Amino acid sequence: MRVAAALREAGCVFAEEESRLLISAAQTPSELAAMVDRRSAGLPLEHVIGWAEFCGLRVAVDGGVFVPRQRTEFLVRQVAALAGKNAVVVDLCCGTGAVGVALASALQRIELYAVDIDPAAVRCARRNVSAAGGRVYEGDLYDPLPADLRGRVHVLTANAPYVPTGSVRLLPAEARIHEARAALDGGEDGLDIQRRVAAEAPVWLAPGGHLAVETSRRQAPQTAEIFARSGLNARVVCSDELDAAVVIGSR
Repeated sequence: MRVAAALREAGCVFAEEESRLLISAAQTPSELAAMVDRRSAGLPLEHVIGWAEFCGLRVAVDGGVFVPRQRTEFLVRQVAALAGKNAVVVDLCCGTGAVGVALASALQRIELYAVDIDPAAVRCARRNVSAAGGRVYEGDLYDPLPADLRGRVHVLTANAPYVPTGSVRLLPAEARIHEARAALDGGEDGLDIQRRVAAEAPVWLAPGGHLAVETSRRQAPQTAEIFARSGLNARVVCSDELDAAVVIGSR
């Protein structure tokens, strides 16, 4: 089967690279043919092969779950620089759990908790995070976390949805159609979830603790203002290489 040619015809920009991944993932020619059909129909590659590479790790990705983006590796780098060994880390809006898993790998010894409101994401995250020694909770932001975490979290991280509602329709079809709307839609200005995360962060953070969220360069100044209104000292860091922006708020 000319896998690369089929993918190229379907509009896949990285057809050669994707063909190698599909061939390595398939167990039989018929399974490969089915994978090529699914990818050609627009299903994200990561949903087809069942995993994504993130921070040098292979992270399981189930169908319908938000696929970890390369730009989010910048968030991981910033958090890793803030958290020491034995740090208590909470990853809100965790999706697959990729951020927490990458932090556990980078820092070796952390106490990791992850939360998502989407049951499918929670099931996927449990596969990834449990293997890293962490715990995953299903619920709305802080609601399902153990109460004894209040005031002792060293780093809160959240790759919360930040696409304005009116812009979701402009996203690539792979995201718009195949990922959960709740993982993309951040409300009218894209900052609704960030506001809620920041509002409660001081209650959960230990003295000197940090909240770090990914956002867009355009929204970063507004996110920093949201953090400041919640009593956090905010700063913005950006990566030209990954076209990424992270806002860090310190207690």
